[in-house]
Amino acid sequence: MAEPVIIGSERSEAGLAAGMETLRRGGSALDAVEVALRACEDNLDDHYVGTSGLPNAQGVVELDASVMTGSDRRFGAVAALRGYPHPVSVARAVLERLPQHSLLVGEGAAMFAKECGFGTAELLTETSRRLWRERLAAASAESVEGENTAATSGDRRYRQQALDLVRRLPPHDGPWGTINVIALDASGEMCVGVSTSGYPYKYPGRVGDSAVPGAGNWCDLRAGGAACTGRGELAMRGGTARTVVDLMAGGADPAGACAAALREAAGLPDDFRAELRALALAPDGRHGGASGQRGSVYQVMTAGCTQPRTCARRVA
Repeated sequence: MAEPVIIGSERSEAGLAAGMETLRRGGSALDAVEVALRACEDNLDDHYVGTSGLPNAQGVVELDASVMTGSDRRFGAVAALRGYPHPVSVARAVLERLPQHSLLVGEGAAMFAKECGFGTAELLTETSRRLWRERLAAASAESVEGENTAATSGDRRYRQQALDLVRRLPPHDGPWGTINVIALDASGEMCVGVSTSGYPYKYPGRVGDSAVPGAGNWCDLRAGGAACTGRGELAMRGGTARTVVDLMAGGADPAGACAAALREAAGLPDDFRAELRALALAPDGRHGGASGQRGSVYQVMTAGCTQPRTCARRVA
């Protein structure tokens, strides 16, 4: 029998205690990950997952999520999902009820969620709407020498200005990013779950690494599980989550594997470079994480914990 453990990225503490309680009651790693991430998706103070997530450039919240189990490497995911507050549960339904597929997007994901009976909700809260409008106003007020930001004729120029506007919209101040949760249950099964509202003010339809196997999520019980947060496009190009697990299969400890994978991804050219972070759990319960800056942390709970414990990530 394995000792249950659950770990999560920054801000996962909103759901880790519920996930660990699920494990204590004999629930599966998949159950624990879903419970933990649903609690995070319901956290209205978090503007990067679920309800209250920051919207795309059109003011619409689009959610991505995935789950992957380690013993069989089954994967379920949804992306660009609108109107459903718990994308992690829809991702689990893809894994269990639609085994011929692994990933549903956009209208198809929403249709499937409706068929499964999931409830809808207004995902854009007053707070996230205000943050979006403030960023739009600030971006519109910016003056860039030699650039004409006034309305002009011509569809091509209009679209180019829209893209330029999106590029100038940074995230709001404070902690932000995708939430990762990885659980190991008493039977020795492991599950990795990832949930996000994606990069704030993104181009509509943009899908990041959270819904892509091998990029933001990978789980292989022979070596462990890993997940990423941060610059999703870089994780997709680097296959970062799978790189972490492959390095663990080669004998690296979880923190060392995360750091090495981040260094590998950092070698890729990227004009829109932003920080990428990784988190990993081994089948024997060892865990670790890495980031590109000092002071980054992750959360851990074992069966004897009453509250999540904060651990430092290794600097890559």
